[in-house]
Amino acid sequence: MGMRDKKRNQKRVLARRIAGPRAGEGKDFLPLEGGPGKRLRKVQEPEEPENTATVVYIGHIPHGFYEDQMQGFFKQFGDIKRLRIARNRKTGKSKHYGFIEFESPLVAKVVADEMNNYLLFEHTLRVTLVPPEKVHPKLWKGVRRGFIPIDRVAIERKRHNKDKTTEEHKKMVEGIVKRDEKRRKRIRAAGIDYECPALLGSTQPSAKKIKFDEDQ
Repeated sequence: MGMRDKKRNQKRVLARRIAGPRAGEGKDFLPLEGGPGKRLRKVQEPEEPENTATVVYIGHIPHGFYEDQMQGFFKQFGDIKRLRIARNRKTGKSKHYGFIEFESPLVAKVVADEMNNYLLFEHTLRVTLVPPEKVHPKLWKGVRRGFIPIDRVAIERKRHNKDKTTEEHKKMVEGIVKRDEKRRKRIRAAGIDYECPALLGSTQPSAKKIKFDEDQ
């Protein structure tokens, strides 16, 4: 074989290496990453957990939008099981947030999606779902009978008007006399010539002991 034949054979081998293996050749070799023989595995996305929340939190509730108004407004989405607005225990005023429980989780999901950031009486509502594990066990305690505020005025009136014992009445009179003496001193210190009238009932005679004859 001459030099020309050797060069021709080298060119053929080089051309075959560049072109790749022929059909049936190279079956014992694994394909490189990204090659035509690689099988793409389907990535399974995690499934979203099924929505079971039926309680919806509503914040930034405007003044005047109370239980009856909320019942009438939100019942257009679906059946309402119960609702509650947080109120001050002393005054009974709204704290501007509350909770609504719907019969269906789908309705609660729609309300949370559609009513969040809803403008109502110049207030932007904040509406979110409350997961079942985060619902407080005492959330709906007493919701059936409604909110009954504590009448502090009636309690204080009853305490003030109750019958006082002799010791309680004596202590009350001593406090009144002491405050009157301080008032008189402030008037004299201001250079005002004024004689305050005496307090009526500030001095009371002590109770007399009644003796009964044994013969009677």
